[in-house]
Amino acid sequence: MGGYENGESTAAAALADGGVILGVDGGTTNTVCVCLPAAMTPPESPATVPVLARAVAGCSNRNSVGGSYGCQSFNEVAEEHLAQFFGQRNTYHFVLYSSENAALETLEQVMTQALALANTDRSAVRAVCLAVSGVNHPSDQLRMLEWIRDLFPDNAKIYVENDAVAALASGTMGKLHGCVLIAGTGCIAYGVTEDGKVARAAGAGPVLGDWGSGYGIAAQALTAVIKAYDGRGPQTRLTRDILEKLDLSSPDEIIGWTYADPSWARIAALVPVVVSSAEDGDEVANKILHDSVQELADTVIAVVQRLRLCGEDGKDMFPLVLVGGVLEGNKKWDISGEVIKCISKVFPGTDPIWPEVEPAIGAALLAWSHHHKGLKLENGS
Repeated sequence: MGGYENGESTAAAALADGGVILGVDGGTTNTVCVCLPAAMTPPESPATVPVLARAVAGCSNRNSVGGSYGCQSFNEVAEEHLAQFFGQRNTYHFVLYSSENAALETLEQVMTQALALANTDRSAVRAVCLAVSGVNHPSDQLRMLEWIRDLFPDNAKIYVENDAVAALASGTMGKLHGCVLIAGTGCIAYGVTEDGKVARAAGAGPVLGDWGSGYGIAAQALTAVIKAYDGRGPQTRLTRDILEKLDLSSPDEIIGWTYADPSWARIAALVPVVVSSAEDGDEVANKILHDSVQELADTVIAVVQRLRLCGEDGKDMFPLVLVGGVLEGNKKWDISGEVIKCISKVFPGTDPIWPEVEPAIGAALLAWSHHHKGLKLENGS
């Protein structure tokens, strides 16, 4: 992931040349921040990106943390401290922050940690790209810009994007052209033309139809188990496999398990169970995955058609960046492979790319690119 390690002494030399760049990928499961030297030369390959530091924190999607739960990472810390004080772990959640405040605190925490690991501070920051899920409209961007502006020097360039932008950049090494499909806890397709037009599909959350996401797949599996138990649906191997995974004895216990903490990431963690059941021949699990494949393919197709990324005849080549745990092709039931087959039937010029760097580096490369262009303009070159 680059030629530098956290706290490495070469960081000092890089910082002396002109400060640092921060790239943040904020998602539903976790938030990652990487720190790059502002004076670096354009990386020739993913392996040559000079990462000075990398930090990880919790969820920063303000839409995925219910107000009654506050900040999950805060709850975990509070429980640890109370366990030390009282001699036992309490099971209460604390309603101290709105989900938006909790998300902002997570972002500030992860950036501060990355700077500390790089042996520097906020005064050295030259540009920041925050790519955060749940930032879907200009009003979201403006609110976050107003918040982050006070954290860094006045001359630091600040960019706020949806996390899909960073994911696309991670596959194209900072060039914004093509389409990205993210299918992890949530899902979204996002496309950019060479002249800067953008389009997106999905990304509105499971309540509004993101059924190709990890949450969507797992929620359908849980629903299938409950329906089978009630007699409203076919029997399925998912019942046995999910009960075993959750260490439950009866399907009716799934109801309590689900509503005890309905966070998206917790539900989505059951996707490997669904894949395993499908690989073992379960018809219900297979239907869930096939339906999810079609959902994801339709999401990409909608974006490509709107932007004409495929050209007028539908055959032009365009990069399709694939990101997210649902699309990891390490199983017999290859979700990403099936998605690509569906899309390629419509657009034969589809060029699938699995990024060799993480989205946080994509965000940092975008920030660096903006910073570098700004310096060229200032110098008249």
